[in-house]
Amino acid sequence: MVKHQPLQVYERQLCLSCLTGIYGCRWKRYQRSHDDTTKVSYPVTKFLYNRSGEWSDGTVPILAATAAGFTYIAFLMILALCHAAVGQQLNLHWLHKIGVTAALLTTIISVISVTQMWGEEWDVVWISLQATGPFLHIGALAAVTALAWLMAGQVARAEKTNICLILCMFVVLLTLYFIPLSITSPCIMERGSLKAAPTIIGHHGAPMLAPENSLLSFNRALQRNVSGLEADVTISLDGVPFLMRDRTLRRTTNVRRVFPERQYDDASLFNWTDLSSLNAGQWFLKDDPFWTVQYMSMSERWSVGNQTVCSLEQMLKLAARSKSSALFTLRRPPPNHPHHHDWVNLTLDTVLRAGIPQWQVMWTVDSNREMVRKAAPGLQQTSVQKLPLDTLHHKGISRVLLRYNQASAQDIRLYNENNISLTLHSVNKPWLYSLLWCSGVPSVSSEAPQVLRKVHYPLWLMSPDEYCLIWISTDLISFAVVLGIFIFQNYHVIRWRMSGMHSYNPEQIMLSAAVRRASRDVNIMKEKLIFSEVSNGVSSDEPYTENGFNYYTN
Repeated sequence: MVKHQPLQVYERQLCLSCLTGIYGCRWKRYQRSHDDTTKVSYPVTKFLYNRSGEWSDGTVPILAATAAGFTYIAFLMILALCHAAVGQQLNLHWLHKIGVTAALLTTIISVISVTQMWGEEWDVVWISLQATGPFLHIGALAAVTALAWLMAGQVARAEKTNICLILCMFVVLLTLYFIPLSITSPCIMERGSLKAAPTIIGHHGAPMLAPENSLLSFNRALQRNVSGLEADVTISLDGVPFLMRDRTLRRTTNVRRVFPERQYDDASLFNWTDLSSLNAGQWFLKDDPFWTVQYMSMSERWSVGNQTVCSLEQMLKLAARSKSSALFTLRRPPPNHPHHHDWVNLTLDTVLRAGIPQWQVMWTVDSNREMVRKAAPGLQQTSVQKLPLDTLHHKGISRVLLRYNQASAQDIRLYNENNISLTLHSVNKPWLYSLLWCSGVPSVSSEAPQVLRKVHYPLWLMSPDEYCLIWISTDLISFAVVLGIFIFQNYHVIRWRMSGMHSYNPEQIMLSAAVRRASRDVNIMKEKLIFSEVSNGVSSDEPYTENGFNYYTN
C-alpha cells in the first residue's frame, strides 16, 4: 500500500486572507480543508419609572447591549459561512470566543431584566408572529435554500457521503415546506370581509405631542380626529377629581420646587388650590420623553411650558364641545383620605355637572355600579375585566376595555356577535393596529393617534387562495434551486461514477476541475506526491500526470 500526502493548492487571494485573518487571526496562508469531519459549534418604547420618582429610559442600555452582541455574533457567523464556502478551516480565535461568551451572557441578563420589568410584554412575540408569519416563512426558506450551496459543497468534498448531514437538510426543508399549515393570521382573509377601521381613543390625549393628561394634549388628539379621550383620575383632598397618572406629582409637575417637603406625598393629599398652582408642562420640555421637542416652534414650546394640572370637569367639557366620548379610570383615595368612602359619588356628581351627554361617557368604576346605573342610566357601563357574557349582560355592561393581549380572535368574535363593544389598549404601532383591524376590533386606545391616523388600510391583506399560491410557488422554487445546487456541486462526482469507476479521490476530482478552468487567471502550485514504501517492499512507478494522479494498489 502506498501512502500519499494530501495535495495542497495555494492561491493568491487578498479577500481570502482578510477572511482568515479577521476570523482566526491567521494571516499566513494555509491549505484548504477537504476534511468532512470538521465541525463548527456556534453558541447559539417604554419608560421606566424608578423608585426615586424619576423617569429614565431603562430600555436603552438593554437594547444597545443586546443589539451589539447579536451584531457581533452575526458578523462572526457570516465570516464562518464565507470560510466554509471557500473550503477554509474554521479556527475561531480565542479573543472571539471570549467575545461570543460575553455577548451571550449579556443577552441572557437582558432577557431576565426585561422579564422582571415587563413580563407581560412577551405576549407581543406571539402576536407579532401572526403579523409577520408568512414573510418569516419565506425568509427562512430563502436562507435555508442559500445554505444548500454550502451543504452541497461539503458533500462534494467529503470522501464518504455524510448521510446525517443530508438527512438533517432534508428534514429542515420538509419542515419549512409544510409549516404554513400551522400559520394563522387575521390578515389572511377575503377582502370583502374586512370591517371598518377601528376608531381611535386618545390615551392621555396625544402624550407624544404634548404633556400627558393636559388640555393641550387632548386638543392635539382631537386635531388628529380621535373618537374619544381617555384619562386617569384621582380625587384631591377637597374632593375635586383631577387627572394624574402617577401616585405622586414628582414626574409631571414642579412640586419639588414649590412644595419640596411634600414631593413624596400622594397626589390625592393635595387640595385643588395647591394643584392649580403647579406647572405641568416644563417637565416635558426638559425630559423630552419622545424626542419631539426639537420639532416644536417657539410658540408651541411656550404653550407646552405653561400647562397646569387638568381637572376631570375640564376634560369632560372639552369632550362635550367636540362631541367626543370620554373614558376614564378612577383611582380610589388612600384610607386616610377624607373622601375614601364617597369617591364614587363625587366623581358621578362631576360628570353630571359637566354638561356632557351621558351616552358620551364610558363609566369603568365597578364599585357601586348599580347605584350609578340608577342615578345616570345613560352612561355606557364599561368593564375593565374579562368577564363571562352572562355576567356582562346581568350588570348591564355594554363595553369592555382590555389590554391588547387579553382578547383572542375568538373573544373578539363573541363580543361582536353579542353586541359588546370592545376597546383594546395601548395600541401604538401601525402593525398592531393593522392586525387588530383585520381581527374586527371596533376601537383601540392609543398614545400615538397621530401615527395610527396615517394607516388608511391594513399593512398587508391577502386571500387564502393568494397565500396558498405564494406558499406552493415558494416551495417549488426552493426545491428546484436546492436540487440544481446539489447536481451542480456534485457534477464531477456524478460524472466519475457514471464512467464506471467504483472509487474516487475528491482531491483528484477537484484538481482536475480546477485545471480545466483555463479562463481563471490563478497561479496554482502543485506539490509532488511523496510516496513511502511499506514493509512488503512493493513500490509504484506510475507516472504523475498533469491533470491528476492514478490509483495505486498493493
